[in-house]
Amino acid sequence: MARTGLTFGVEEEFLVVDAAGRAVPAGRAVLGGTGGENDELQPEMIASQVESATPVCTSAGELLGQLRRLRETLAASARDQGLRLIASGTPPLPEASPPPLTPDRRYRRIAGHFRSLLKSANVCGCHVHVGVPDRETGLHVLNHLRPWLPALLAISANSPFNDGADTGYASWRHMQMTNWPSAGPPPLLRSPAEYDATLDSMTRSGALLDPAMAYWDIRLSPTYPTVEIRVCDVMITADEAALIAVLIRGLVALALQRDAVPEVAQEVIRADLWLAGRDGLQGRCAAPSGTPPEPHALDRLLAEVRPVLDREDRAFVHQVTGRLARVGDGATRQRAAFARAGRVEDVVTMLADAVAPRRESRLTLGSV
Repeated sequence: MARTGLTFGVEEEFLVVDAAGRAVPAGRAVLGGTGGENDELQPEMIASQVESATPVCTSAGELLGQLRRLRETLAASARDQGLRLIASGTPPLPEASPPPLTPDRRYRRIAGHFRSLLKSANVCGCHVHVGVPDRETGLHVLNHLRPWLPALLAISANSPFNDGADTGYASWRHMQMTNWPSAGPPPLLRSPAEYDATLDSMTRSGALLDPAMAYWDIRLSPTYPTVEIRVCDVMITADEAALIAVLIRGLVALALQRDAVPEVAQEVIRADLWLAGRDGLQGRCAAPSGTPPEPHALDRLLAEVRPVLDREDRAFVHQVTGRLARVGDGATRQRAAFARAGRVEDVVTMLADAVAPRRESRLTLGSV
């Protein structure tokens, strides 16, 4: 087990697209081709999405293997049906409006309650779960990680295109999600009772249908004994998804070693998230030190967590971050694919080729 001693797992949301690159309501068909829905593979509210969830893992190598396995399973099923799987925070090409729902009573209720916000629901994220012993510890971790949310968003930004055009943002998914009443950074909450009371008040007001609809960028999982970090776009490759999970687990380990909670206002974090969502890894991003934003979000985060990473984690992080330094974040690579011929369809092709690449083209953990 890693030096942190913390278990973790990752949920990834993907888009199913047709041969032309447009999102199609075939998520359940793709799941059927894998043998059906189970704990690891599930439909999402929007019918053109599927979700994977790794088992509980203890190491970077184990997590990376599980992420690759699940991506390969879904991508193979999509190919068998003449479809493609892509990892992008938003559909690059125009889609139906509103996007078709997966048949489910709860999803229909959400659609009726939130009305035209449903258009902004077809977005794909990467959710990292880190195990905690109890809710008090989980809230302590949540409060410590709040100021790091902008850096995590900047690293994972992978949704510049939407409706066939460049939005000008690195993470348009984040901008879409902020329309929902329970999305964005959570407030600084001092106890599990205050956490629950806040969600209860939002539910009684009608802003939420129930407390499980807390779409905060980081929250106490309503299902598992974990802290769930939800700020990230789904990333182009499994290697990057494993990277962000390792970095997050490092932040959790540091939080468990510290007592004082960073007193950063929700409004400040929200503003920093906007900046990170606009510019991604290429921009200037805030870190919890209180200093002005600077163009070194990934370096600052690496320096923070390096002391708690074990040998395998450090080697893996070095390998993947070195590649990111060369090729850029997901938004940069999507734009590079578009720039070659000015076709958004080429962006979709790049994403489909990268979601579960041939084994010989993948990064490995080397000798670690």
